[in-house]
Amino acid sequence: MKTFSKFLLSFLLGLGLLVPAFAADERGTTEQAMAMVKKGIAYIKEHGKEKAFAEFSNTANKDFHDRDLYLFVYDMSGNNMTHGNNPKMVGKNMMDLKDSDGKLIVKSMIDVVNSKGKGWVDYKWPNPMTKALEMKSSYVEKLDNYFVGCGAYK
Repeated sequence: MKTFSKFLLSFLLGLGLLVPAFAADERGTTEQAMAMVKKGIAYIKEHGKEKAFAEFSNTANKDFHDRDLYLFVYDMSGNNMTHGNNPKMVGKNMMDLKDSDGKLIVKSMIDVVNSKGKGWVDYKWPNPMTKALEMKSSYVEKLDNYFVGCGAYK
């Protein structure tokens, strides 16, 4: 009986250690976020903004929706052009959008693309999979008078 109890305890502990490893596979990486932005920019250049923005919002399109990764686009005035996770943001000016620490998210992104053309912005944002407020690092890249972005949760 003691042997079985030890085996069961070992099995359950081992299972508990494996669960976080499986959970990590459910998150997109910063490399995958950057690749999705580059794929989105190529799609815009090939198909035009109108078709691309519709596809970025289409949650059935797995090219632009992968686990917790999705694309968003803003113009340089802070107007949301498309959002892969929250269609209620589309058409709204989000320049004053702040995270829970008071960081101006969209303004920070615009500052990065205006100064460097592309880069990373860290902020807190609700994870669409866990529904929890989490740290997110978004890669943004300027294209014409707007920028395309995608973020990975840390």
